[in-house]
Amino acid sequence: MKAWEVVKPGPIDGAQSPLRFTTKPVPVQQRGEVLVRVIACGVCHTDLHVAEGDLPVHQDHVTPGHEIVGKVVKNGPDTSRFKLGDRIGIPWLRWTCGVCEYCRAGKENLCPNSLYTGWDHDGGYAEYVTVPEGFAYRIPERFDSLTAAPLLCAGIIGYRAFERANVPAGGSLGLYGFGGSAHLTAQLAMDQGIEVHVLTRGEDARQFALQLGAASANGAYDLPPVKLDSAIIYAPVGDIVPKALEALKPGGTLAMAGIHSTDIPALSYTDHIFHEKNLTSVESNTRRDGEEFLRLADRLDIHPEIHEYPLADAQKALEYVSHGDIKGACVLRVSEG
Repeated sequence: MKAWEVVKPGPIDGAQSPLRFTTKPVPVQQRGEVLVRVIACGVCHTDLHVAEGDLPVHQDHVTPGHEIVGKVVKNGPDTSRFKLGDRIGIPWLRWTCGVCEYCRAGKENLCPNSLYTGWDHDGGYAEYVTVPEGFAYRIPERFDSLTAAPLLCAGIIGYRAFERANVPAGGSLGLYGFGGSAHLTAQLAMDQGIEVHVLTRGEDARQFALQLGAASANGAYDLPPVKLDSAIIYAPVGDIVPKALEALKPGGTLAMAGIHSTDIPALSYTDHIFHEKNLTSVESNTRRDGEEFLRLADRLDIHPEIHEYPLADAQKALEYVSHGDIKGACVLRVSEG
């Protein structure tokens, strides 16, 4: 099958690309797994972290991609959840142990033994992929496969970040960075009557935010026109944290949604932390988060804005994501379906 692989992590737009488009064997489904023919795979900023080496190498020559929609073509031993031909979604969280203290407490996103699609195991920048059947999702019928793909990480992680940010009913929410995940969170928030303020470096992204209905859109280091009840940082830039904390009301919460960030500079207790402000992070998601978000997306008709690329142009899609002025989400079309 045709697939991309990370040969040597490095800058996506460097003299030597970290990726190679190659041929790999079709994977074999193991016990409890299904084999999926990939229809579409979203291009997530985490894929860029894997390719550029911001995340340590977990598997040599790994195939990135974890916003996968496809059809089941083979069932492995001890599988019964899906029928051949079922359309399913494969997310970032590939597997958890189920027996550690975090799994038993309903916090499987903190499982120290967890594995991830496109990092610990080959992902969706390929024609076929396997997944443990218990970690896949059924895709709501209203969504075509390309539209559904970004929901599987950008949407789900955005939903968990939104929950972690403790946005009060009818409150104000700041979104720092406005790519694939933030533009879905904005829709989710505005559908619930929350006032959204966007702060991001890209002019195109700012205009897109206003088109979606954001109350304001300013530069990433600007202060919003009002004090915020809550904020979420999607940009992997620790320098933004002091500004975001400064923008919060007393008692407000700032959630950092990324798996990777540059270091946070020194904070002033008086300017940034005092008045019972909260700073928290987001680590992956639970399967319950995914099920809840997909039901909400179906009910509220939350649709990503997508830019379609053929599988062979995954490098170009990642370069576009790296520039940080993206209008929505990029999606690879791998096959018809």
